Amino acid sequence: MALTKTSTKSKNKKSRLRRISDWLHLWLGIASGLIVLMLGITGCMYVFQKEITELIHRKAYFVDVPSNPKTLPLSLLQANAEKALGNKKKISFISTYKAPEKSWEFGTYKAGDPKAFWYFDSVEYYDLVLVNPYTGKVTLVADHKYEFFAVVKMIHWSLLINHPIGQQIIGWSTFIFVFLLISGMVMWWPKNLKKSNFDKSFKVKWKAKFKRINYDMHNVLGFYVMLICLMLALTGLVWAFQWFQGAVYVVASGNTTPPKVVEVKSDSTKTIKAIPFDIAFDQAKKVFKNKDRIGMSPAAGGTATINATGYPDEETYWNYDVLQFDQYSGKLLHRTNQSEKNGGETIIGMNYDIHVGAILGLTGKIMAFFASLIAASLPITGFIIWWGKGKKKKNTAVAEN
Repeated sequence: MALTKTSTKSKNKKSRLRRISDWLHLWLGIASGLIVLMLGITGCMYVFQKEITELIHRKAYFVDVPSNPKTLPLSLLQANAEKALGNKKKISFISTYKAPEKSWEFGTYKAGDPKAFWYFDSVEYYDLVLVNPYTGKVTLVADHKYEFFAVVKMIHWSLLINHPIGQQIIGWSTFIFVFLLISGMVMWWPKNLKKSNFDKSFKVKWKAKFKRINYDMHNVLGFYVMLICLMLALTGLVWAFQWFQGAVYVVASGNTTPPKVVEVKSDSTKTIKAIPFDIAFDQAKKVFKNKDRIGMSPAAGGTATINATGYPDEETYWNYDVLQFDQYSGKLLHRTNQSEKNGGETIIGMNYDIHVGAILGLTGKIMAFFASLIAASLPITGFIIWWGKGKKKKNTAVAEN
C-alpha cells in the first residue's frame, strides 16, 4: 500500500486574504513610511513642548510672588503687552492663571495670504507676550510664528503646507497607518501560547544578533504600543477629514443634528464709566474661582462679546465653561457649561488632549511620547526586515546556481 506524502508547504500555506493583507502591509508601509516617520518624530517632540519651553524660559514664565499678591487690572496688563509690540498689534487672546507664580500670556494673531502655499506666508504675525501680573513688567516677547515648537506642530499638521493637499497627505498616510497597525496585529498574532511562542511574541531578545533584535523591535514593541498608536492615529484623522470628524460626532452624540449656537450680542447704548473688560474679568474670576486657568478674549467688532473661558487645569482644553459679557457694560449675558454639551461635542473637544496625551496628565504624555517614538521606528525596522529578506532570496538564488 503506497503512502501518500502531505506537503509541508500546503499545511503552512496562508489563505488568500492573509497573503493580500501581508502584501498590502509591506507595500503600503513602504509608500507611507517617510510620512509616518516624520509624524512619529514630530509627535514625540511636541508632547513635552510646554515643560521644555517653561524650563528654557523659566525666568519669563515664573515670577516672584509679592507678600500681598494683588494683580493689576487686566486692561492695564493688556496695554503693557500691546506697548511691547509697538502699539501696532491688538491683543486677541489672554491666558491668566490661578497659580500665583505664573506669568500671564497675551497673544495676537493675524492671518496672511489665504491662498499662500506655505505656512509662513499664510500668517502675517503671531506673537506672544508674557507679563508679570503684579508689576505689569513684560518678561518675554516671542515671535510665535517662527517658534520652534510652533513650526514642529505645523510640520506635524500639514508638512508646513497651507494648501489642502498638505493635510490630505498627512490624513491618508495616517489612514494607511491605521491599516498597518491592524494588519500588523494579524501578522503578529501567535498561533498558540506555548512558552517558545510567548517569548517570541512578547519579549525582545536583546542578546541575539542585530537581525533578530530588529525583528523583535518591529513586532514586539509594535504590539505593546498598538492601542496607543491607534488612538493617536484616529484622533489625527478627526482633524484631517471632515467626514471622519462628522462620523465621530454622529456616533458619539447619537444624532446628526449639529449643536445649537446661541447668538449673543453687545448693546452699544448701555455704556459705563468703568472699564467693561476689567469688570468682566472680575466677574469671571468669581464665577471660575475653582478653575486653574481663565482665557479672556476681547470683543472683536461692534456687537461682539467679551468671552471668558474657564479651564479646570493649566494644560487640557476639553473641559471648559464659557461666559459671554457685554463689551460696553461688562454685564454677564450668557453662560455655556461643559455639562450641557452632548457626547459628540465632548468627544470632539477632547481630541487634542487625547492626541498629545494630556488627557491623562504626565502619565498620558509619557505614554504618547514613547508610542510616537516607537511608531517612528516602525518604518525603519520594517524596511530593514524587508531588505534583509530580499538579500536572503538573492543569496539563495546565487547559491543554487
